[in-house]
Amino acid sequence: MKKLLTTVAAAAVCTLGALVPAAAEGEKYVLVSHAPDSDSWWNTIKNGLALAGEQMDVEVEYRNPPTGDLADMARIIEQAAASAPNGIITTLADYDVLSGPIQAAIDSGVDVIIMNSGSPDQARELGALMYVGQPEYDAGYAAGLRAKGDGIGSFLCVNHYISNPASTERCQGFADGLGVELGNQMIDSGQDPSEIKNKVQAYLSANPETDAILTLGPTSADPTLLALEEDGLSGEIYFGTFDLGEDIVKGIKSGAIKWGIDQQPFLQAYLPVVVMTNYHRFGVLPGNNINSGPGFVTADGLEMVEKFAGEYR
Repeated sequence: MKKLLTTVAAAAVCTLGALVPAAAEGEKYVLVSHAPDSDSWWNTIKNGLALAGEQMDVEVEYRNPPTGDLADMARIIEQAAASAPNGIITTLADYDVLSGPIQAAIDSGVDVIIMNSGSPDQARELGALMYVGQPEYDAGYAAGLRAKGDGIGSFLCVNHYISNPASTERCQGFADGLGVELGNQMIDSGQDPSEIKNKVQAYLSANPETDAILTLGPTSADPTLLALEEDGLSGEIYFGTFDLGEDIVKGIKSGAIKWGIDQQPFLQAYLPVVVMTNYHRFGVLPGNNINSGPGFVTADGLEMVEKFAGEYR
């Protein structure tokens, strides 16, 4: 009987092994983002990509235009497609600039998932498998409704990436949620920390009646925190931000920032690799797009977010 059970167990292991296919040789997925090298928020994207590659036993590569130039990004997508990967995961920061090379990649037989920026409708129009991300206007609108409920009527939107239409959608959505005109309440802050701080201070000095500040990520939030601290306004002015980062989490914890909008960038990189790998191995695909956000992070329940901010959150 003991010998029989051993034989059956060995046979079961062999059968199970036969049912689970090994990774196909040379499986490769390329993630192309619009982010410049200076934007640390994308480190979480890189971590999600690396972990998915490790867990799915596939090769992954992260590529981006060093300065954030979208024409350069378009060329990177073309180069990625020419290398014939199993799939491309890409942001769609500007439809007019990037839809051409993305469409060409799809037409050449490369599967594509749109992540982070763009929209489900744009992904469908191009023939991408799906969209994984946060609809930016909707997130801004939700934030505006929240701020309106808190009594906010005017604001400053610190746009550090004004060439990216998705950034403006965040500001516009916030204004529409409040029920006010965006107008000159959005400034082009640039990405230099000292310049951002000075522009925020100048705006608030010229517009002291401003009720709130909205920043679009660590690049603009971190210098804004310094600006408010220098002017004695930290914790005194309503401050909300998109995205998370180490200093943003500290600001939420201290009360300087009311809330952060978490679009869960880890999932935006991790899930597309898992989805496409399973699609190529088993032919299975989710029946809809995946909204990774928005979720509002406040001082309540910060423990897990604080622990992994800038790494997985």
